[in-house]
Amino acid sequence: MTTTSAPPANPRPKRRPGDRIFAGSAKGAGILILLILAGVAIFLVTESFPALTAPAEDVPGGEGLASYIGPLIFGTLMAATIALLVATPLAVAIALFITYYAPRRIAAGLGYLIDLLAAVPSIVYGFWGIAWFAPRLVPFYQWLEENLGFIPLFAGPASATGRTMLTIGLVLAVMILPIISAISREVFSQVPSLHREAALALGATRWEMIKMAVLPYGKSGIIGGAMLGLGRALGETMAVAIILSGSAAGITWALISSANPQTIAANIALQFPESTGLAVNTLIASGLALFVITLLVNMLARWVVNRRADFSGAN
Repeated sequence: MTTTSAPPANPRPKRRPGDRIFAGSAKGAGILILLILAGVAIFLVTESFPALTAPAEDVPGGEGLASYIGPLIFGTLMAATIALLVATPLAVAIALFITYYAPRRIAAGLGYLIDLLAAVPSIVYGFWGIAWFAPRLVPFYQWLEENLGFIPLFAGPASATGRTMLTIGLVLAVMILPIISAISREVFSQVPSLHREAALALGATRWEMIKMAVLPYGKSGIIGGAMLGLGRALGETMAVAIILSGSAAGITWALISSANPQTIAANIALQFPESTGLAVNTLIASGLALFVITLLVNMLARWVVNRRADFSGAN
């Protein structure tokens, strides 16, 4: 009787020193980021604790922490939402034009031009918004008041300076446009050529090919880019502070009036230099609220992207 021995297990391949160094560096960088994030969270919670436990009459405004931070959260979300609604379809359209419609030479130059918008400092956008953009929007705001004033969003009186929440949203839209456009271009350029050629071979027009093959494949990338742009809009400081300096009207839905809610980041930038004691803790508490909002936005973006990570375009 003969016995057969099991074949020897394949030895694990030896990892090269460079691979080990790279793997260790990547792991260390990930751990370092988590530690920094935890440190920031601990600092914000610790410094916010006096404001969280202080009597309502001691908090700036005299109505409690929730009444102080609530309008700031509302203004932050409103400005970021306007920017996202304006920038996302425009950025996707630009990405589609550059990727599938524009001639190669024009596409390269236009892509570089759009990407350069991300290199413009925030303070430049703020000066552009207050000195050139806002005054030219005044006639448009007056038209909105006259024709659509029955809608709460466009209720008057229209601002005579153009320094409104709608102006802020449009300026932020220009600022986040290159982020969404760049990510969308990368996603659209990676659509398998087999899918595009199959759609065209079946008689689809170029737009039908984009609708059936490109957009479904790049949906997760578009959403991820939009969420990254939203994160940028939520934390924008200088442009908002310059255009809405001195404006703090609480919660209001009017987009074209002079009474506008302030954003968290801009309020911190404007109030922090002159604040002392509990006022500083209150501002840090508002920063904690912004930290939580931004963290939730990024977690949502990651969940959406991971949810569609296995999508191939063929299913």
